[in-house]
Amino acid sequence: MMSDSLNSANLPVIALTPGDSTGIGPELVARCLAEGRMRELARLVVVGDARVMDMGASHAGVALDFRRYASPAAVEWSDPGIPLVDLANTDPAEFPIGVASPDSGRLTGDTLARAIEFAKAGEIDAITFAPLSKQAMFKGGWRFPDEHKMFAHLLGHTGPFSEMNVLEGQWMTRVTSHVSLRTAVDQVTFDAICGALTLANDTMRLAGIERPRIAVAALNPHNGEGGLFGMEEIEIIRPAVEAMHQRGIDCQGPFPSDTVYLKAFRGEYDSVLAMYHDQGQIATKLKGFNKGVTITAGLDIVFTTPAHGTAYDIVGQGIADVGAFEAAIRLAARMASRKIEAGAKAA
Repeated sequence: MMSDSLNSANLPVIALTPGDSTGIGPELVARCLAEGRMRELARLVVVGDARVMDMGASHAGVALDFRRYASPAAVEWSDPGIPLVDLANTDPAEFPIGVASPDSGRLTGDTLARAIEFAKAGEIDAITFAPLSKQAMFKGGWRFPDEHKMFAHLLGHTGPFSEMNVLEGQWMTRVTSHVSLRTAVDQVTFDAICGALTLANDTMRLAGIERPRIAVAALNPHNGEGGLFGMEEIEIIRPAVEAMHQRGIDCQGPFPSDTVYLKAFRGEYDSVLAMYHDQGQIATKLKGFNKGVTITAGLDIVFTTPAHGTAYDIVGQGIADVGAFEAAIRLAARMASRKIEAGAKAA
């Protein structure tokens, strides 16, 4: 893909998957490859169906020169063409664009599963996947509440892991994720907070932040108002923060959740640990919806994706913004490179 194979030889190999064929994913991948800004950061190989990518190129109004390979390990990186592992598993003509489809969701999951197989075999260093539909995948047979739990299952991962969001250097993570708010409150425990802080600290260090500064959000309004609006801050959250601070993690809080993000966005902290999903997502998406990146933290393989969704309302119009997708590739390349360096030093 890069003309100078000697210069590219040490770059991480990142698999790009086109996401759900009914959304903007194929267009994002096609436009990103055509514009070529990521070539200096990673060796990119598309894992998916050639017909899906042809559709994406058509939507984006670009021409792509693909070279087909049986697997990422077979790629001739000195070839100027774009490497593609054609799974030949998805005919986009069968699925109307802009409409969620369980059958399309099943195939989206199948494609990701193949990419994970390549990662487990050591053929790729990271996976950056275009937007998908969690509901379509679930209804299509991938019975997981989100793709992160699917990844953990396919990797046989039994330790802690979590979704994290990154926006212009600000990292957002949470104690609980894709569960009902009622369930989330029950899952806010001392151990869960300690685990989330450890995972956030380790992940940011892997991304190059030497000593991450983490602010912890309160669960209740006004930080519980001294127990008037709830005791979780006094009995659970603050003790967990203090315990992890004593273990060397630079964490502070809890802070009222309606002001903690103001502190972070002013640069006082590198990250905010939210107690539940939307507590963090609302702030992040208001700050820059088309720039955010989601990472699955804690797994052996680096997974990144744009923080936005399939954008069914603009599919096929050629106006999808590649900013978040390119940011996802940048983050994957940085983290994969550091993992490779750490492995080389350990050897």
